[in-house]
Amino acid sequence: MTSSEIKNPPTSLFSKLKFLGPGFILSASIVGSGELIATTVLGAKGGFITFWVILVSCLIKVAIQLEFGKNTIVTGNPLMTSFSTLSGPKNWAVWSTFILTLFKIVQLGGMIGGAAIALSMLLPMLPPILLAFILGAITSLLIYRNYYSIVERTTMFMVFGFTVFTLASVIAVNYSPYAFSIDDVLSGLTFELPSNLIFVAIGAFGITGVASDEIIAYTYWCLEKGYAKYTGENDGSEEWKVRANGWIKVMYLDAIFAMLIYTLVTAAFYLLGASILYGNEAIPSGNQLIETLASIYTQTLGGNARLTYITGAFFVLFSSVFATLAYWTRLLPDIFGELGWIAYKNLKTRKRWVAILAWVLPILWALAFAYVELPAFMVLSGGIVGSVLLLVVVYAAIQFRFKNSVLKLDSGFISILLFWLSVLSIGLVSFYGIVKLF
Repeated sequence: MTSSEIKNPPTSLFSKLKFLGPGFILSASIVGSGELIATTVLGAKGGFITFWVILVSCLIKVAIQLEFGKNTIVTGNPLMTSFSTLSGPKNWAVWSTFILTLFKIVQLGGMIGGAAIALSMLLPMLPPILLAFILGAITSLLIYRNYYSIVERTTMFMVFGFTVFTLASVIAVNYSPYAFSIDDVLSGLTFELPSNLIFVAIGAFGITGVASDEIIAYTYWCLEKGYAKYTGENDGSEEWKVRANGWIKVMYLDAIFAMLIYTLVTAAFYLLGASILYGNEAIPSGNQLIETLASIYTQTLGGNARLTYITGAFFVLFSSVFATLAYWTRLLPDIFGELGWIAYKNLKTRKRWVAILAWVLPILWALAFAYVELPAFMVLSGGIVGSVLLLVVVYAAIQFRFKNSVLKLDSGFISILLFWLSVLSIGLVSFYGIVKLF
């Protein structure tokens, strides 16, 4: 960092809005197959009564994300540098992240396959496997040059697309036989949890809101947006502390804005499932759900409704693939550098590896889909891996909080309370996910 890169943080709300951006990328990553498919199915199983679980899940877990973002601004380091300092065997957290990320190749195969299946509903003359490779190539073209601005603008477009789509879907439902009332929604805010829905609720909590990947990814977007660069290196001065507090507040606004977006979209999918599918004995699974809901819209609102729903579904699924590729091309070179395999601090070396990974990873994902061809199963397999990685993330967040608490930066009682509630809830759900596996 140089003194010329340091900026005083904006003070007015309007000026702060100009520095938002990482949250849009995060929203594009979060709202994907889990929200479109799994959340809708959970609404179908639980009805409106467990709606509050979805809202709490989206709201409470953001505290861990904020702690990671704060650590990035304070240290100015890429995340693996901070992971390498965690107590325990040398680089254990770096190796854990690397190995678990490799296991997620199957999950990403399911995600790109889901997007391909949705697109094949619009282009039935092209098989999903071919479309998976085409989507991979398009994603690579957008990512390989390593331009943050392209990532941010593309995800903003996708976020706008799927947000409009979900709101339109909810409005459309209320002009159909599946309309729901405000009383139905309020019945889901009574914090009731019937015993037969406990496992459904735990599953809902585990798949909604920010997960381990999104929390880790957010640190790279905060760096590339410039929050840490504008803050400058900690020289112990009061001026630095004022700047750090200011940019942390901008980051908080960015994260909260993202939370509002993905909470709105996730809630919409849940309400769609609760209103249209609740009570059905045969609830469609996986990507069959997209065609089922599209058919229902066609029957009640006409052919154009089907086109709208499938187009929106494609935006939701493809946005996650795009945002994940952008994130992995940042994460993996960081890991390679921390393990001493590449000269990460050399900008040319880093850009070269971003370009290589931008082309190699989508090919691996598309090959995984071509081999397995079960996108719903592939996506769910990543949930187990995510449960393990969440334990690493929670442990790191606790370490970051203790380490940076001495600086006393923007950490009031509510922040402390939400953080420990987030740690407890994520830890329990992650532990449950691992136990359920065995």
